[in-house]
Amino acid sequence: MSGHREKFTNIVLNELKYYVYIYSNPVTNEIFYVGKGKGNRVFSHLKDEGESQKVEYIRTLKEQNLKPNIEILIHGIEDEETALRVEASIIDLLGLLNLSNKKKGWKSATYGRMTIEQIISAYDKQKVDIDEKAMLIRISQAFRYSMTDTELYDYTRGQWKLNVERARKAKYALAIYEGIVQEVYEILDWYEAGKTYSVRLDNKNINRRKGENLKGRYEFIGNFAPQGIRKKYKFKSVEHYFIKGNKNPIMYLNC
Repeated sequence: MSGHREKFTNIVLNELKYYVYIYSNPVTNEIFYVGKGKGNRVFSHLKDEGESQKVEYIRTLKEQNLKPNIEILIHGIEDEETALRVEASIIDLLGLLNLSNKKKGWKSATYGRMTIEQIISAYDKQKVDIDEKAMLIRISQAFRYSMTDTELYDYTRGQWKLNVERARKAKYALAIYEGIVQEVYEILDWYEAGKTYSVRLDNKNINRRKGENLKGRYEFIGNFAPQGIRKKYKFKSVEHYFIKGNKNPIMYLNC
């Protein structure tokens, strides 16, 4: 950080308006945090306290007599919403797992990084009827378009409160976001929640949500459905199955 400044002059502040900034490692140039702000917001993290990953990263640098590089990525933005959208796009590009940000970007699940197929499915909805024994599983709280296959699978498979008898009759589980099928899995078996393992991107097996109250909840293990089934349903609209006002994340079809 040039000159180790921690405050802008009024002249600079008048020109900055809203901006998006990045923090990076001064040795490796690895970006570890993305933020948006106004005024002297960019410097505030240098004095943050707590137990967050970002605070720990900065604390570790200080112990090595280092300070993070701080850069303004874009400035002169007139309104906060535009700054939020830019911030979200940078987080999507770099990947949340590569950053110390706690949360995905603003409205990332709706307007964030998407494939061409995802864009088309979101706006040019093609209705499909489900013929197979299946479960529709809505994952609205966790979903973002830039999720890895592993993340999407893990969030889809559990942990859920179920009609276990009906769930065991279902052959396929469809991951649903905003009424669109994002992926299709062939269910191999159901287990009490917490009995199986998640595979993180660092390839370390960890017990899912260990320590939480999972009584009465279940999770499945499975594989991608056969290609013909995935092609039939993936990126198609099933929103006609959901009655307005129904908040239940699980729906059973033909089982």
